[in-house]
Amino acid sequence: MRTVPFGTTGTEAPNVVAGMMRISGSTDERIRELYTASREAGIDFFDHADLYGFNHPGGGIHLCERQFAEALRLSPSEREQITLQTKTGIVAQPWGYDQSYEHIVGSVDESLKALGTDYLDVLLLHRPDALVEPEEVARAFDHLESSGKVRAFGVSNHTPRQIDLLKTAVTQPIVADQVQLSITHSTIIAQGLSSNMTAQEDSITRDGGGIVDYARVNKITLQAWSPFQKAFQDGVFLDSPDYPELNAELEHLATKYQVTPTAIAVAWITRHPAGIQVVLGTTTPRRVTDAAAGSDIPLTRSEWYGLIQAAGHNVP
Repeated sequence: MRTVPFGTTGTEAPNVVAGMMRISGSTDERIRELYTASREAGIDFFDHADLYGFNHPGGGIHLCERQFAEALRLSPSEREQITLQTKTGIVAQPWGYDQSYEHIVGSVDESLKALGTDYLDVLLLHRPDALVEPEEVARAFDHLESSGKVRAFGVSNHTPRQIDLLKTAVTQPIVADQVQLSITHSTIIAQGLSSNMTAQEDSITRDGGGIVDYARVNKITLQAWSPFQKAFQDGVFLDSPDYPELNAELEHLATKYQVTPTAIAVAWITRHPAGIQVVLGTTTPRRVTDAAAGSDIPLTRSEWYGLIQAAGHNVP
């Protein structure tokens, strides 16, 4: 498993992350199998959110965090071996966003309780709050850092300007930004290739202005969620009849590198010099193993560009 610098923390993190969004319907045994497969593949970074599990029958906020902890019952020494990241800021009932001091601090306290730990390695703000007051976020982060409850802070789905707004008050480094990215949903990369080309759909800026370059300049680690999705909540591109050229190229490269097409889809993201982490969402141990095999596949430039072109993006 290849590692990448994690923000400005001075530490390294695996470039494939195990996402726990879908474990709410899993048994303790299946969660343990998923965890074991992840660790054996070299993944020691686990991504949560207070929201995960809210829509599961009989579930609620913090459900996936709680199930993870109850299934694994990690010893203190094993807890130290892994990175636990969670997110806050989305309110499920009624739906909206809240980055107030009270909500952030209260949510973290509940996450700590649910996860059975006294600290979080990383806390992300889940989605931008249009009503955000940076001073409120700063007060919450200061409290969580000084109390030892959170060791590093980041965001998710934020634009460069939204990060800059937070930084007018927040003093802690923003170490990560978790954004949607796959070969087909790659506007944050494709836009730079088609910049200023008025006839190209890819030329439209959708991320507030170059989040990939901004992250590299500011040493923010990007984390790619939904790495196999066609578009936003539109199913996966793997084996999809909507992408025959892409799947043919994935199969070709999978044969060359003796892995699965899933690994090649991961490798397309991890090949980027920004040092992007791929956040998996599967609950199937074999798929974790297959995906992790893409961690350090050295795709050539022509292979990388061939994939984004096969996905339908403009390579002028």
